[in-house]
Amino acid sequence: MQFGMFGSAQARRGGPSDDSGAGFRDFVERNVEAEALGYHSTFLVEHHFTGFGQVSATLNLLTWIGARTTTLRLGTAVLVLPWHNPVLLAEQIATLDLLSEGRVDAGIGKGYRLREFDGFAISIEEADARFQECLEVMTKAWTSDAPWSHQGTYWKFDDVVVEPPSVQQPHPQLWMGAGSPASIKQVAALGFNMLLGQFDSFDKINEEIALFKSEVESRGRTFDPMSVAVARSVNILDSESEYEQALETRMAGRRRTQQLARRPNFQDTREAAELGTIYGSPDDVSAKLQDLRDIGVEYVLLNCPAGITTLRRFAKDVMPAFISGPKAAASPAHDAQLP
Repeated sequence: MQFGMFGSAQARRGGPSDDSGAGFRDFVERNVEAEALGYHSTFLVEHHFTGFGQVSATLNLLTWIGARTTTLRLGTAVLVLPWHNPVLLAEQIATLDLLSEGRVDAGIGKGYRLREFDGFAISIEEADARFQECLEVMTKAWTSDAPWSHQGTYWKFDDVVVEPPSVQQPHPQLWMGAGSPASIKQVAALGFNMLLGQFDSFDKINEEIALFKSEVESRGRTFDPMSVAVARSVNILDSESEYEQALETRMAGRRRTQQLARRPNFQDTREAAELGTIYGSPDDVSAKLQDLRDIGVEYVLLNCPAGITTLRRFAKDVMPAFISGPKAAASPAHDAQLP
């Protein structure tokens, strides 16, 4: 198996005496140590207008992490394409790929938080169409050496060449978040790698991977288990009271996210909160990881509420038993080009 990290830093608002950047700097140091501990990647979220300091300028923070590391894959989970100028975004991603010597895993998505779309004065109903056009322009930007033009619904570019070129060719490795059968089929059709969120049950993950595998193979390609990354909230705990406190914190975090997303099918129950967690002793965590492995999961992204403490314990007490056999490739190749 292969293990990376998933999540965010926080920069809290405060008065003149508060060091608002401490959380970001601590996050960078955590990533530096995680690379030394054997973690393969870090995937950062992109969120706006939350009021609790989540990462918004994702590529900026990844650039700082990339400068402090040498092997850690630099991932986004996800950049929400409908909010971005596609040419500027293509330039920024390629620049990070160039500086990091090909370590970018560009996770992209359509977005789901209504408050964020409202904040950008963009209709969430346009998310799919904007995503499609942005992706088309970005791909043209990465793969065209001669000047090109684009006349679309949302963007118009005339006789442009986008620089710099990326190290990974034809473009940085692309991942796409998926949470429905339609989106899973879309990821397979595009030839991208797939990111699965941290809230789904093991049963649902099993169904999602099976569908993705079937869709990939139906197109004549070989399915690579490392082309699917599953995010999980992971917490190594020593007592029942610690478990209860951690789960309570988890439920509070889910409610806060729900207030921003306003999803109609949100279930505010203990059972729903537990579905996306791998909490417990090292033995408990190992058992749940084995359950994931049994349904075909080989790449897990850890979201660790306890930060570096859990990452250290996981690397020492859990990870060694699951890392065996030939080392996985640094970045699964995408063997289909965009239309």
